[in-house]
Amino acid sequence: MAYILLALLITTIVVGPAWWVRRVMKKYATPQSRYSGTGEALARHLLEQEGMLEVKVESTDEGADHYDPTDRAVRLSPSNFNSGSLTAIAVAAHEVGHAVQHHIGYQPLMLRTRIIASLDQLQRMGSGVLLLSPIIGIITRSPTPTLLIALVAFTMLGSGIVGHLVTLPTEIDASFRRALPLLKKHDILIDGDEPHARRILRAAAWTYAAAALISLFNVARWWAILRR
Repeated sequence: MAYILLALLITTIVVGPAWWVRRVMKKYATPQSRYSGTGEALARHLLEQEGMLEVKVESTDEGADHYDPTDRAVRLSPSNFNSGSLTAIAVAAHEVGHAVQHHIGYQPLMLRTRIIASLDQLQRMGSGVLLLSPIIGIITRSPTPTLLIALVAFTMLGSGIVGHLVTLPTEIDASFRRALPLLKKHDILIDGDEPHARRILRAAAWTYAAAALISLFNVARWWAILRR
């Protein structure tokens, strides 16, 4: 019974943040016409007002909202790019917040960019190493080399996940030291929307961390399977 309760607790800790992020984003995604402009229009407006005319605003895959410091582009998923919902407005402001960080030379963002790029490569290598572990097991006919190689692979995979977790302060800064002040400065929010916008911005800040926790859970699950 104790093991079941512990498993439920761990699952709640790992899955809970991702569930909360999705719930908050979905709750304020309607109505889509709450604001007269779309997330795209707001992002362009804020960038122009802050003198960042060189930053592009583009559409990307659903759920993949981000700022790309290499291409100098704010990228919004279709549901935020084309919508005037409060979620779209807040998420657009959050990504512009990252553009502001880049514009002023905010060092944690620069460090995160370098770390994530390196760790993404390490993760891809980890996936390849993991695929090799069963082959090594067949060749050697021993579980020990397979487990050792799998351990190395999982360490490589987990490095990227940890990288996303440690960049949480950069995300919080983008939401509450950049995006929210911009929304206030340019009088964007409808009266009464600020508390709700804060919830969305908090969820936006936790998006990568929540996804990293889910990935970490999946890595641990595969490790348990291979150990058998």
